[in-house]
Amino acid sequence: MRYGHFDDETREYVITTPHTPAPWINYLGSQNFFSLISHQGGGYSFYRDAKMRRLTRYRYNNIPSDVGGRYFFVNDGGDTWTPTWLPVKADLDHFETRHGMGYTQITGERGGLRVESLHFVPVDEDAEIARVTVTNTSEVTKTPTLFSFVEFALWNAQDDQTNYQRNLSIGEVEVEVDGPHGSAVYHRTEYRERRDHYAVHAVNAKAIGFDTDRDTFVGAYNSLGESAVPRAGASADSVASGWYPIGSLSLSPTLAPGESVTYTFVLGYLENPVESKWADEAQQVVNKERAHALLSRFATTEQTDAAFEALRDHWTRLLSTYSVTSTDPKLDRMVNIWNQYQCMVTFNMSRSASYFETGIGRGMGFRDSNQDLLGFVHLVPERGRERILDIAATQFPDGSAYHQYQPLTKRGNNDIGSGFNDDPLWLIAGVAAYLKETGDWSILDEQVPFDNDETLAEPLFEHLTRSFRFTVDNRGPHGLPLIGRADWNDCLNLNCFSSEPGESFQTTENASGGVAESLFIAAQFVLYGEQYAEIAERRGLTEVAAEARAEVEAMRTAVLEHGWDGGWFLRAYDFHGNKVGTDEHPEGKIWIEPQGFAVMAGIGTEKPADGGPSVAETALQSVNEMLATEHGMVLQYPAYTTYKIELGEVSTYPPGYKENGGIFCHNNPWVIIGETVLGHGERAFDYYKRITPAYREDISEIHKQEPYVYAQMIAGKEAVRHGEAKNSWLTGTAAWNFVTVSQHLLGVRPGWSGLIVDPQIGPAVPEFTVRRVARGATYVITVRNSGAEGSRATLTVDGVAIEGNEVPYAPAGSVVQVEAVL
Repeated sequence: MRYGHFDDETREYVITTPHTPAPWINYLGSQNFFSLISHQGGGYSFYRDAKMRRLTRYRYNNIPSDVGGRYFFVNDGGDTWTPTWLPVKADLDHFETRHGMGYTQITGERGGLRVESLHFVPVDEDAEIARVTVTNTSEVTKTPTLFSFVEFALWNAQDDQTNYQRNLSIGEVEVEVDGPHGSAVYHRTEYRERRDHYAVHAVNAKAIGFDTDRDTFVGAYNSLGESAVPRAGASADSVASGWYPIGSLSLSPTLAPGESVTYTFVLGYLENPVESKWADEAQQVVNKERAHALLSRFATTEQTDAAFEALRDHWTRLLSTYSVTSTDPKLDRMVNIWNQYQCMVTFNMSRSASYFETGIGRGMGFRDSNQDLLGFVHLVPERGRERILDIAATQFPDGSAYHQYQPLTKRGNNDIGSGFNDDPLWLIAGVAAYLKETGDWSILDEQVPFDNDETLAEPLFEHLTRSFRFTVDNRGPHGLPLIGRADWNDCLNLNCFSSEPGESFQTTENASGGVAESLFIAAQFVLYGEQYAEIAERRGLTEVAAEARAEVEAMRTAVLEHGWDGGWFLRAYDFHGNKVGTDEHPEGKIWIEPQGFAVMAGIGTEKPADGGPSVAETALQSVNEMLATEHGMVLQYPAYTTYKIELGEVSTYPPGYKENGGIFCHNNPWVIIGETVLGHGERAFDYYKRITPAYREDISEIHKQEPYVYAQMIAGKEAVRHGEAKNSWLTGTAAWNFVTVSQHLLGVRPGWSGLIVDPQIGPAVPEFTVRRVARGATYVITVRNSGAEGSRATLTVDGVAIEGNEVPYAPAGSVVQVEAVL
């Protein structure tokens, strides 16, 4: 069943009931200030770093699961309710949430009063704006009271949830009832000491009351939905001193029938230089000049509306880089709107802050951020350049890498460990994608430190060389790459051997014999090693390129000699040199990762002399027979039913969940791309639709997560709840599925010297047009598709037939017409 619908014209998903199977969220912000917001107003805000600069508090594992956010309580003649339904849960006459590109609009109506709140983060502001419109839809005059509510976190989100002996004594606020642009509450906890930042919650009107103490606002032993102040109908004007600081401002407009009033609420982050922190010599009053300047930019509804329109224009420009027009509206909306939007959100967040990641435990991933770049570099190439240099600066001199780094400091975070041996090669993938997209070869000459030590700085190309050499220099008995702590699959821990409860599988290493090898990294090395060689050759380093290609070919041979199990590729060799992912075992016979990646890399694609299926075709047929389900392809099969100490965390999950036989949507695209390599467009598109959210909207009661963005995982065929999704939004699935659909199914991708046009989507989409901006030129690519298996397009460029599938890059400003016929 559905709980809403897509509005493609406005680029929104419209939720028509608060009773979705799970909180369905959106992200606000694209630069430094970010907010998570659910369809019921839940979530939180932070500046740059979800751990170190948390503005508002959110409690995970709560009951109900989504209580805590930005709320507006209404007291209409004694009737108390919230237009977001939560937290009061009073029945509403009308409810609607519209999640759009960087904004969310929530409308609730009850008893002849409608409250509409539009939440967004302006493009260049460190603030969340809420434009709130209260409308009297009844036939009598009303004088309701509106109460805002945010609960401040004490900046460090982890300390905020743990260090109560200190935190319950340090809360401080200032209140400005009659400020230059309305009323405001200033959160200044710890400002008197080491902090130079504070937060403001304000409205562009003079409030009739305020509260800054949570216990006063809520009342003893009440839930947030039972809050005492809104039920009383008047603010208590409480001033927090320790305990739990909040921001609440109340307004009471008188509205004739049909009349509306609009307010702008601002939640902002400000920093002051140390020398100008205070407004007085006694250092008792925060210097509010920057806050007043912020509030002055949203002092009127017209200013707020202009900022919102600028945000919409921003997204229109971004999303104009790649678009498709086809006969399939679900395909169009995913490609043109939601997949690219999710790629940008994932670029901003990596895996750090969602409704499944608290923003405390993880920073930015070395591997994750490089893969994310594949999905957003065409949108903001200049920020892609910046991200590459940030990532490379955390690399170790030997070519290995921290697994995570903190976004605020941009320094490696060893708490999550290192030694994930696939990490270094992802840097080559990210840089290659950037070079193809931009042609900016100067980035390779940028001096970039190792481990953020400027004395160790080398050109970026040297970082790529060390990434490449790390794999060459760390191979096991079969000539395959050593896995280290793990590879892409964090839960395949072949050197861990953990038997102690609570030990981290990712940081514990009880054995290391230089034996455990990864077939996934081997396939990755073949694919990205060739890209490294191409980069070297184009820099004039012909000997380096030749040596690199020799290593790639040696790895290709090793995979075919030692990594083939007869019907599919092995997954690994363990600490003892035993096979992982073999038909010889009753469980974990076949794993998805090496099948997809090996075929992507072109391993085993050659047809044998007898005309039978190639190794690659055999592997992908095995995937179809053993891993494919109606909800996507499971990670391995059969799942493990007992703990395998030699395999690690992968065997700790119940069968069918996460890495133990779950449908990991991140690696499904590798198989889909592999199918396009083999010319199997029909099967590839079928696989794509099984995990793509727009095609799953009709089964939202099963899928449960948002029908507009990808989830990391869908429960596998051996799970109790097969088809149920988890971990939506922040996942490498976003980037890889956009690469899959845009570059391989629709088949338009940047090459080294031109735009490659090579569609493989099968007969379901007989005609489509792609508009692609590349290096300043616009390509309009019209495809007529027979859908015949194995057929490849012939191209006509501006009326002239060309050989091959690469359209040379045109000068910036050009419009190039391409016709492709399959």
